[in-house]
Amino acid sequence: WSPAWVGNTALGSIAFLACEAIGATVTIGYGFQSMAWALAAAALIFLISGLPVCYYGARHGVDMDLLTRGSGFGYLGSTITSAVYASFTFILFAIEAVILSAALELCFGIPLPVGHIISALVVIPIAAYGFKRISRWQNWTQPLWLLLQLAPLLWLASMGQPGLDLWRGHAGAVGTPSLLSFGAALAVFLSLLPQIGEQVDYLRFLPPKEDVGARRWWSALLLTGPGWIVIGGLKILIGSGLAVIAL
Repeated sequence: WSPAWVGNTALGSIAFLACEAIGATVTIGYGFQSMAWALAAAALIFLISGLPVCYYGARHGVDMDLLTRGSGFGYLGSTITSAVYASFTFILFAIEAVILSAALELCFGIPLPVGHIISALVVIPIAAYGFKRISRWQNWTQPLWLLLQLAPLLWLASMGQPGLDLWRGHAGAVGTPSLLSFGAALAVFLSLLPQIGEQVDYLRFLPPKEDVGARRWWSALLLTGPGWIVIGGLKILIGSGLAVIAL
């Protein structure tokens, strides 16, 4: 696969709506200012910590488990890494399934228990053949995803300056911003730190840098590896704005 194909597939892993939900929750709880500063701090941490992880994973074609073992942490270290990553993935998938099930109920009247079953099973045929099918699914459905992702942005833009002022002035449940509210918001955002493991799971399929050129290889690595937080941060802001204006 080409660097562009692999990078585009890696971006698909952050198509989840958990970012919007987290942005909404943090803003409603701690206010816009605490949310914005905490997001900036978290993004900086993600970029710094994610770069070496993605580089060595892509350079040597290994996932988080093998990368941990190769870094000298041994079998026990790789097991702990796998446990942390697996727990994060299970929690994230559960959140996504709840969001999807709620959407199925709102749009089509499907009961939540049935929606949960659909949400859990629909991913199996997509993931059954690994990167090959996942990458095809991602590329085929991306235009529809972009359309649906941009629609809320257009709605927010239609609110004009009053909507922007309302969003930026939202104080949240805590009222006055403080170091405590900033720290609490940052703690929530840092829960997304293990997402870098999922980016590595895709970026390890990058072709050798020597075969495709340094510029193409580094562009795919930076934009879709540690750079996932750029798009992820935008999605967090979208969720934040939608929540405030909806309320």
